[in-house]
Order: sequence, then C-alpha cells, then structure tokens
Amino acid sequence: MKTFVCIKYVPDTSEADVNLNEDGTGVDTSRFSFDINEADNYAVEEAVRIKENHGGSVTVNSIGPQDSEVTIRMALAKGGDNAIRVEDSRIYEYDPLSIAKVLAASIKDQEYDLVMTGCVANDDGNMSVGVALAEELGVPHAAMVKQVEVQDGKVKAHRELEGGLMEVVELSLPCVLTIQTGINEPRYAPIKGIRQAKKKELKVMSLDDLGLPADQVDESASKIKLNQLYIPQVEAKAEFIEGEDAEEKATKLAEVLKKGGLV
Repeated sequence: MKTFVCIKYVPDTSEADVNLNEDGTGVDTSRFSFDINEADNYAVEEAVRIKENHGGSVTVNSIGPQDSEVTIRMALAKGGDNAIRVEDSRIYEYDPLSIAKVLAASIKDQEYDLVMTGCVANDDGNMSVGVALAEELGVPHAAMVKQVEVQDGKVKAHRELEGGLMEVVELSLPCVLTIQTGINEPRYAPIKGIRQAKKKELKVMSLDDLGLPADQVDESASKIKLNQLYIPQVEAKAEFIEGEDAEEKATKLAEVLKKGGLV
C-alpha cells in the first residue's frame, strides 16, 4: 500500500493576537509559531497505521517555505518514509484549486494507492483541496472520513454527515480520502524517529521540476481574487437577564425587546 499524505504548515493563533499586514491582504505572521494543520496530523497518523498493518510506504507531500521542513520532518519521525516539498513564489496560495493542481502534479506520475489529506485547514477553512485533488488525479474520493478499512483493491470509508450520521462507502484504489479529526489518536514522535527523520529523503521541487506551467496555478489563472481581509468589529454583546423567578425575567425581557423596537 503506497500512501501519499498531504500536510499544510499553518500558524498557531491560539495564543497570539491576529493583525493584518500593511496592505490588508494577509495576516502578519511575524509573531506566530507554526505547526502541522490539525486535521492533517490525523491523516499522517492514519497513513502510518495503514502502513504498519498492511505494509507499504508513506510519502509526505507539502507546499511551503523552507521553514516548513521542521513540520515535514516531524511527520517523517512519526513513520513517514520520504517527503516532497514544493516551493514556488508563483503559486497563488489563496486558490484551493491551484493548490490541488500543484499537489496532483507532485503525485500523478508516481505509483500510489491512497492519497490522504486533512478535511479542512485551520487557516483558510476552504475544505476543498482534498476533493479538488481527487478530481485532478481522476480518482474517486470520500470526504470527512472517520474510519478506514483497507480491503483487497479497495477501501471502505466511514464518512461523517450532518447531524452525526455516518455513511459507509466503498472506493476502488487508487482514491483520495479527506480525514476528519477524531479518527484516531495521533502519536508523539519518538526520539529515535526524530533522529531517523533527519536522514530520510526530502525532495524540494519547483513548478518547473513538476512540469506544471505557472500560468495554470498563478494569480492570473485563478477565479478567486483576494481583495482585502478584515478583522470583524465587536458591535454587540450578550446581556444576561436576572430575576427571582421566570415571571420577573420574562417581564424584564419584554421591556428590553420593547425598548429595542423588536415588539
């Protein structure tokens, strides 16, 4: 089973203020720390478990700057065998279709059975790269997968639907799965694995190396254009209505609604 798992290098905004850059088209990342995208971490774990149970290999794919190699090496330390990092300033990173084209170009000429991505990225939340990647590769896909059963020449994917419902689908290999958080318990990279990861192959490629014309994935090719980002202003707040009993609270609520012209 030859598996490719696509990961994204994203900023950790949990303990840092989010500020925009000078032209308002991006976020000032100078004070952020970066890590693997949360859902992608579960995809890495699932790929490694499949390798452990069924044999084969795991290739880690990513698009990002040289700094992202720390994150890629950590995925290798958890059980990945080799990695591909694509870096090219011409890639229009705001368009998920462009990202899917680049990832597909790094995979399609190689032998593979299964491609995994996280179901959503922490930073942009598009939830579309994985399914677009399947279209670019011309293979079937299942999204929001919470359980994977590998069978002879196919996989059975349990995917999460709205309202907590689960759908079970069978897909012939090769295929693409977008992995939902909670599918497993991601492992910590062992010290031995971290040491071994330093020696594993990490190939750095550009669009030229991939044979992908820049005019297919640059800003001019995109149907999406980012004009401006903004941080929403807090214009309202919640008001808790207190009272001795329900009748008093109801009276106060009616007064608030009347004062606001809502009744």
